[in-house]
Amino acid sequence: MSSVRKTETIPQWKREEVDELVDFLESYTSVGIVGVTGIPSRQLQAMRRELHGSAEVRMSRNTLTTRALESVDDGLEELVDYVDGQVALIGTNDNPFGLYKQLEASKTPAPINAGEVAPNDIVIPEGDTGVDPGPFVGELQTVGASARIMDGSIKVTEDSTVLEEGGVVDDDLAGVLSELGIEPKEVGLDLKGVHSEGILFEPDELAIDVDEYAADVRSAAAAARNLSVNAAYPTARTAGTLLAKASGEAKSVALHAEIESPDVIPDLIGRADAQLRALAAAIDDDEALPEELRGVEAPAAPEASTEDEEEQATEDEAAEAADDDDDDDDDDGGAGLGAMFG
Repeated sequence: MSSVRKTETIPQWKREEVDELVDFLESYTSVGIVGVTGIPSRQLQAMRRELHGSAEVRMSRNTLTTRALESVDDGLEELVDYVDGQVALIGTNDNPFGLYKQLEASKTPAPINAGEVAPNDIVIPEGDTGVDPGPFVGELQTVGASARIMDGSIKVTEDSTVLEEGGVVDDDLAGVLSELGIEPKEVGLDLKGVHSEGILFEPDELAIDVDEYAADVRSAAAAARNLSVNAAYPTARTAGTLLAKASGEAKSVALHAEIESPDVIPDLIGRADAQLRALAAAIDDDEALPEELRGVEAPAAPEASTEDEEEQATEDEAAEAADDDDDDDDDDGGAGLGAMFG
């Protein structure tokens, strides 16, 4: 018995629709799938107008959308997994992060109906409900709110979580929330996935705190700069700092070795003067001192910071190690440093 293979005949309008969807997919650098469930037609049209110029929304049958995604050989077939329920295509030449941020900013609060799942914890806040005393206080208590009649009005005495995230809203809660004007959900285009430059992004990868991210970048840049300076690795950003650091270290060496360089002579003279005054102040016999040094008070010693003390200790240790290694090279070393500093 021979088998007969039946070939599906695709209507012309479907072929044209798929071709148009393919053109749409190839027109943008970033293409995604957005959920449109529960968005009224009028509000959806307003959202499309708001996105005009930065992104475009294209709706079609899921089967045709899937066929178009599979027809484009650019990795877009990965988006097929998100084509489920009431969805639409969205295309933009913006980056995926900018698209996600724009879609999230365009969402608006909306009331929740009975039978819907709470997108987050639903809380009735503490305060005056503005409702006159009556059976509504019992309705509040029924849904789990702490409420009572006070000063001629129904008041909620504390923030009351009446439904946790993922719970199903019943008729009683929907009625109470409607009466209070509480809109616990947001309505808008819900980005499910977006494909850009060969990479598939999901919402949790796009939901970044821009300020925190910028702070992290600044911190990383500062750490890289410190590493470059500490490793003496010159770059356009650190060359000036490295030169200043090298100049300071050279001056410290010159002061420590008492090299008569024009750059350090004023400091050497100042240090010698301070030492002289300290010595004169320590001598009790004024007759033993020249007239100009009699009655001189010892200069106040500057308070050394912990960093200065550690740096000085390191310098002293280095100097002692150098002396131990080669006591006979002092004169040659001084001559070499003298040549270095002119």
